[in-house]
Amino acid sequence: MPRLPTSADPLRILIAEDQAMLRGALTALLNLEDDLSVVGSVGDGESAWRDLQRLSPDLLVTDIEMPGLTGLELAQRIQRHALPVRVVIVTTFARAGFLRRALDAGVGGYLLKDAPAEQLADALRRVHGGGRAIDPQLALDAWSEPDPLSERERQALRLAGQGMNASEIAAQLHLSHGTVRNYLSDAIGKLGVGNRIEAYRLARQKGWL
Repeated sequence: MPRLPTSADPLRILIAEDQAMLRGALTALLNLEDDLSVVGSVGDGESAWRDLQRLSPDLLVTDIEMPGLTGLELAQRIQRHALPVRVVIVTTFARAGFLRRALDAGVGGYLLKDAPAEQLADALRRVHGGGRAIDPQLALDAWSEPDPLSERERQALRLAGQGMNASEIAAQLHLSHGTVRNYLSDAIGKLGVGNRIEAYRLARQKGWL
């Protein structure tokens, strides 16, 4: 259960954001609040995962796209390991597909970077208390178009979008060449496009990658 904050026991926050200027601004903003304390800030997902275990924060504020692990992958790992930390995503990606995946991973907050700054501190308090803080328009859009991709199809498409061929993807995912070709073919068929690059672009546009 989350700890109830007191004036002597502020909420402990870890920030994971790959843009150094924004990371510093978030740290300064949150440290202005008497009941919030930034105990760590990192620029990549793997460092965030290590600090989550080392620092045991109450809340993780993370972007989606970062080197190493994405914010969504961090949330999924937190969920699998049942770490007692609540997650708030602050991102530029106003895409319903990302929000759906975030909610599936147990994320409590999903805010856009152009939201008013004062909303973040309020959102952190609400999420720590067991509530949710979700951009309202995204919340309405999130269930309008379900994500058709499996996790393996998503992984294969993401690597295809990085320029890897089927053999390279197979080596990366520790799968056979034929299995990767099947995943890519299934993804192309589900998305109704002509090739893997078009599938990657459409899936990314929808927020499914």
